[in-house]
Amino acid sequence: MYKLKTQPNDRSVLEFIEQIESVKKREDAYQLLDLFTETTECEAKMWGASIIGFGSYHYKYDSGHEGDAPVVGFSPRKAKHSLYLAQGEPNRETLLTQLGKHKTGKACVYVNKLDDIDIEVLRSLIQQSIHFINDRYPTRIK
Repeated sequence: MYKLKTQPNDRSVLEFIEQIESVKKREDAYQLLDLFTETTECEAKMWGASIIGFGSYHYKYDSGHEGDAPVVGFSPRKAKHSLYLAQGEPNRETLLTQLGKHKTGKACVYVNKLDDIDIEVLRSLIQQSIHFINDRYPTRIK
């Protein structure tokens, strides 16, 4: 059976952020940590080696694949910050047009630096992601 690599663990979020070489990326990571913590009212937890997640939920796809994931999160990658927000949320695309300079992938929103985006729009994206996940999956943010 396939085992997910991205599992919650007891690594220190602060120690992880302190290891970021770029001073600007590290400052942005602390700002994201504050924003996500305040918005979710959850303690940050490391998921895998490089994702800082907030809350958790259990998903099960029609294919039978299932697992646990953070409700929302971010990863301060070397090139860009990866923001993990709910896919399929109906208002996501509208808010993304207001976010500022970013790129999207299959599951992530990528931003180079926080100065490029509207933090209040990001806060709204986080809130909408939480509501979407809580409505869709039985396990709630905790």
